[in-house]
Amino acid sequence: MLNLELLNNIPITVIVSVKNEELNLPTCLEKLSRFAQIIVVDSGSTDNTMNIATTMGAEVLQFHWNGKFPKKRNWTLQNANLLHEWILFLDADEFVSEDFVNEIAIKTQDANYNGFTIQFQNYFMGKKLRYGYGFKKSALFKKSKGAYEKIEEDLWSHLDMEVHEHPIIEGKVGVIKAKVIHKDFKNLDHYIAKHNAYSTWEAQRYLQLKESSDSHLSLNQKIKYGFLTTGLLPLVYFIGAYFFKLGFLDGKEGFYLARFKSHYFFQIQTKIESLKNK
Repeated sequence: MLNLELLNNIPITVIVSVKNEELNLPTCLEKLSRFAQIIVVDSGSTDNTMNIATTMGAEVLQFHWNGKFPKKRNWTLQNANLLHEWILFLDADEFVSEDFVNEIAIKTQDANYNGFTIQFQNYFMGKKLRYGYGFKKSALFKKSKGAYEKIEEDLWSHLDMEVHEHPIIEGKVGVIKAKVIHKDFKNLDHYIAKHNAYSTWEAQRYLQLKESSDSHLSLNQKIKYGFLTTGLLPLVYFIGAYFFKLGFLDGKEGFYLARFKSHYFFQIQTKIESLKNK
């Protein structure tokens, strides 16, 4: 028999990582009311982010990165007063649904699992996308059984949070069927600037991997870095997303996203060549 109290006061700590997220954070937080602990971890926001977090009842932590390990999420795992064993990591532009909350409230009571992979319903330029490549990550796990991978990047990383790093989780990892909404209320300029920064990181990471081995690469990462070697990744991604994954059925937004993502991989390739010539 289900414990109804647990379904309405879910013993999961939700950690929301932010910096200047006044547009997204209210929607994110208002959907988390059924969780027993909500922590907002900020990186020196200069807008109204912190006032919103405090007013809406979240615990607030400030993270000041020194350029070395740990980054924001691992730092929170190591330093925050986490009241519950299960931890859910969200970004401010990720909004849970009632179906998602109900599902994880039940599934996290199963002692056979130490983590779960979360799937996302993507929006782009305000439109809900039904096709193209899906997006998922293992952002729900037991604090005693998981942490984000450590990458030796002290000399070159400019990202203070684990964006591309994957959690390393001991034991069985399941899948949550209900999707989290991924919908950024910021404009296209923000999207472009963010992915420009990400592509710089990925170029540096690629060159690092060429000099060492990494056993924690996911299958998607191995495929991505393999195609980067050939120079065909931008074209392969666009054809896959727009034609094979039926992105054209999402109209102009499906085309724009496929083009932006393929250009993202082109940025990585050209930045790799630029770094090689330094």
